[in-house]
Formats: sequence, structure tokens, C-alpha cells
Amino acid sequence: MKLEDLLTKRSEKKCELCQAETPLKVYEVLPQTRTTEDNCIMICDKCLAQIEKKEELDSAHWSCLTTSMWSEVPGVQVVSWRMLNRLRSESWAMDALDMMYLDDEKLEWAKATGDHDNDGTVDLHKDCNGNVLQAGDSVVLIKSLDVKGSTLNAKLGTVVKNIRLVENNTEQIEGRIEGQVIVILTKYVRKQSS
Repeated sequence: MKLEDLLTKRSEKKCELCQAETPLKVYEVLPQTRTTEDNCIMICDKCLAQIEKKEELDSAHWSCLTTSMWSEVPGVQVVSWRMLNRLRSESWAMDALDMMYLDDEKLEWAKATGDHDNDGTVDLHKDCNGNVLQAGDSVVLIKSLDVKGSTLNAKLGTVVKNIRLVENNTEQIEGRIEGQVIVILTKYVRKQSS
């Protein structure tokens, strides 16, 4: 039986963290030397986006951890512990962490990525108005910009389509203006309405 089939059967077609019945994905709980049903879990898109910090943490959504932390599946236990740590500013999450037990091996695994050291804040690419930017969005320049190393001047009101997010810098995006790919500061753009 394929791993995905085993996980689907085990999860009863529900997210193993929040019990949502929306489309599920196999999530590999890193680090791991080989993929097994103990270190992979089935999760929904909302849980995945927040685990991978592509969406702000929704404390109300994660109250499900007070149930999932008791799972017998090692991967579910580890992810529950990591997320409870990221939410430790919430009193309910601290209470759950105080009750939760992981043996030494699972605790070492849970701490291995360092993700538990992060707080619940998520750094997202946001425009001048605080709207979250996604790869592929269209933005409008709110200021005329001189492009360094070029004679190009990007005028106020220019629409930049199909932007790319600069991976390790939430204050920068990349976009094509007059056939040239340039880096643009997010504080100088406004997300274009769909």
C-alpha cells in the first residue's frame, strides 16, 4: 500500500491536526532519514500555510492542538509540540505544553529544526497598505522610481504584473518593467485589486 493511502486511511480523510475535511496533503515532519508513516502526517492547506509561515498564525484555528497533542502518531505529536511552542504567548498553549509529554527521542526530533524557538509572528511580503502580496500578484507603483544601474525610470502608477517575492527579504519583490526585471521595495507598491 502506498504511503499516501496508508495516511489517508489512518487519518480517516481528516487533517490530523485540526480535523478539517478539506483536501489533504502529505506533510513530511523534518528532519528525517527516511520517509515513513510515523514521520508523515495528513494536513489541510490552512495548517500547512501556517506551519510553513506563509500565513499569519490564527490562534483560534490552533486550539485543535489541545486534542491532536494526544495523538499516538509521532509526527502529529512533534508538529503539535512545535506549534504549541510558537503559540506560547497564549495561556492555553502554555497550559497544553505543561501537560504534554514527549520521550527524549521525540523531543530531540521536535527541537531539531529550531522552529519551536520562533514566536508566532510571520514575516510576510506586504504592500504600502499592509495587504499581503503573493507571487503572481499585480501591483501599482505609488512613487516614481529611478532604477539603479539603468536609465530606466519607473513612473508613478505603473502596473507591474506577475511579481515574484524575494525569498529572504520581505521588503523586496521582483517585477518586470519595460522588459527589465528589477527589484522593487514593497513600501512603494500597492496591490492591484482583482
